[in-house]
Amino acid sequence: MNEILLLITLSFVIFTSPYIANLIKLPISATEIILGIVLGSAGFLPENEYFKIVADVGFYYLMFLAGAKVDLKILLKTDKKILKLSLFYMLLLYIFTTIGVYSLNLNTIIIIIIPIMSVGILSTLYKEYSKDQIWLSMAMLVGVIGEVISIALLTILNAYSKYGLDIKLFINLSALIGFLVVTALAFRYLDLIFWWYPSFKKILMPQFDKNEKDIRLSISLLIFIIAVMMILELKIVVGSFIAGSLITTFFKEKQDLAKKLESFGFGFLVPIFFAYIGSTVNLDVILMDGVISGVVILSVVMLIARVLASFVFAKVLGVIGSVLFGISLNIPLTLLIATATIAYNANFISDKFYYILILASVFQAVVCITLIKIIYNFKKNKSKKLEN
Repeated sequence: MNEILLLITLSFVIFTSPYIANLIKLPISATEIILGIVLGSAGFLPENEYFKIVADVGFYYLMFLAGAKVDLKILLKTDKKILKLSLFYMLLLYIFTTIGVYSLNLNTIIIIIIPIMSVGILSTLYKEYSKDQIWLSMAMLVGVIGEVISIALLTILNAYSKYGLDIKLFINLSALIGFLVVTALAFRYLDLIFWWYPSFKKILMPQFDKNEKDIRLSISLLIFIIAVMMILELKIVVGSFIAGSLITTFFKEKQDLAKKLESFGFGFLVPIFFAYIGSTVNLDVILMDGVISGVVILSVVMLIARVLASFVFAKVLGVIGSVLFGISLNIPLTLLIATATIAYNANFISDKFYYILILASVFQAVVCITLIKIIYNFKKNKSKKLEN
């Protein structure tokens, strides 16, 4: 009966979450987490081994989609001035965080948590504000760089949680470096092959195909890289992210491919992942002493650190544009949850702090998207007044 109840509840979450999200004006992912919390607390999402397995697959696919937002060729061709500002922004973010952590004598894991970035929710802002907004395009670029750094740190954290300061840790990190080197070489040689033999690319992904070869190649690459990561005992999210970026980099001509992949992911696997994450948080934890205050404090600190660091782009974006840039990078929902899960499973954080991180991920999505809308409308109205 538990499995039947679980299946019926998941079908409800998958189908109704877009309508509920539209009604309460929240991102769908945040809505799915909230539904997971509410329905899980009510007993409609009972613990189940297969539920967790499918949720893990959903998470890997989500990271695959995040990687699919990254065209490595465009990233490598980024203006050096912008790239330097982006790296300086990241450096400032980590400096501010480190100073705050040691000044307040906080858990050192927070040095990784506060600067963490993810472009998952950020990419949805294009639907409302379009790609013409410089602050948004810049945020996507920095967000991609930040996400790559965040995933690298998560991999190191995961290895450290398994092996500690043991020789196995350095073997694991060497395996990661080796994998990245092989990936870079594969990227280089594939680029040459496709340049010399452009017809080969069309064979792999024909423009018109009844057998969905583009989807088959994408999923096959994802599964293959996941298998390699498992053999090397590396964090699967790294492989998933790289698989997505390779597909986008070499097959960007297939403009409908991203929509196909997203339709499958956001219509099936990803909602199950978010519902599962929500089900791990009981509503009773909100009443725990220090949870709500912890969520607010963490969210405010993360926001302030990003906005302060964002002023390195003041000459490029202006003051208001810099603020919008900083706020838009403060919605690291997916990777914040990933970090919380890894740290919690490794006993680096308490139950209470785990709940704070999960709730903060939702709270930030709500607050930041609202702030962006308010500030953007203010900027828009101000521009209209100046024109008149």
